[in-house]
Amino acid sequence: MASPEAVPAGYGVTLPAGIRARFIPGVGGLSVHVLEAGYETAGRPLLLLLHGFPELAYSWRKVMVPLAEAGYHVVAPDQRGYGRTTGWDAAYDGDLGSFSMMNLVRDVLALVAALGYQSVHALVGHDFGSPVAAWASVIRPDVFRSVVLMSSPFGGPPAIAANLPGQASVSSPSIHAALAALARPRKHYQWYYSTREADADMWRCPQGVHDFLRAYYHFKSADWKDNRPCRLASWTAEEIQKLPTYYVMDLDKDMAQTVAPEMPSAAHIAACKWLPDEELAVYSGEYGRLGFQGGLQWYRCMTDPRYVSQLQLFSGRTIDTPSCFIAGRNDWGVYQKPGDFERMQGTACTQMRGCHLLDGAGHWVQQEQPEQTVEKILEFLRG
Repeated sequence: MASPEAVPAGYGVTLPAGIRARFIPGVGGLSVHVLEAGYETAGRPLLLLLHGFPELAYSWRKVMVPLAEAGYHVVAPDQRGYGRTTGWDAAYDGDLGSFSMMNLVRDVLALVAALGYQSVHALVGHDFGSPVAAWASVIRPDVFRSVVLMSSPFGGPPAIAANLPGQASVSSPSIHAALAALARPRKHYQWYYSTREADADMWRCPQGVHDFLRAYYHFKSADWKDNRPCRLASWTAEEIQKLPTYYVMDLDKDMAQTVAPEMPSAAHIAACKWLPDEELAVYSGEYGRLGFQGGLQWYRCMTDPRYVSQLQLFSGRTIDTPSCFIAGRNDWGVYQKPGDFERMQGTACTQMRGCHLLDGAGHWVQQEQPEQTVEKILEFLRG
């Protein structure tokens, strides 16, 4: 089990005024650590913010107070496997099924009930939080009244019928053989994240967790000038090798080795306004304490046919509540799975109210450009 002990001192020092932290026990077997703003006034509509990997509830710190000032009760949890939330199984050989998408949605439903709400005005998800938000909207539209997807488009549930364009081929083992056979042999990061070695590769890396995360965050941000995304034609090795190596890695390198050459200079770090070192220390403190396996369990479930097949129960279903999409213009995550960005707008979301690619942001859009992110979320909510 994850332990609540040894919580690093100083976490709250970097929280903006108006945000509090607390624990909510008894949430689907978890004691959930949440950050919240706008809690002083009862009866406000609830906005629930779901982070991704390697993130925390803390990733929403820059947008929570402005959203609360617009009249909402804003809650961001450390999700199962992350941060100070406890009650989950951290072992590689442990209860993997508890991290399945169906159970992650159940966690969100249980949190809503524990907060005393029957519905959520808007569910907002970033990175891996985006598919959780999307699936929650597919499964329980009566609870989740609208949804904001960020950085990871939702292409719809997997088809039951085999060999439909853009569907069955995504998890085909042939793609991995084709990537390994390229002139520059490669591997896909999601399947690497599913290996037993991935956690130790990052947690016990030579550069240390803090420098690993600095390079990782920099590499996927707009600060890395080679992040110039474009649409990919198909899910083939020849096409997806165009992705940066944080998505399609060199075959002989782990993730710590992949990002190390992109470590920014001391001058760049000192000038980084969107993630100063004292804020990065919150992430490195939590991941240094726990490791990465809790988050990596999510990837294992999404690459395991046993859990992917559960989602085929919803084949043909769509998100029918109001939705919008927000990402950074320099975010390759928009296009990493060819066709999803288009399917999201064309078929998967029937009330898509807007797709916004924000200038000056890469993958960490709500941290890199919080003001623009708040503007687009509020524009959607008021619309």
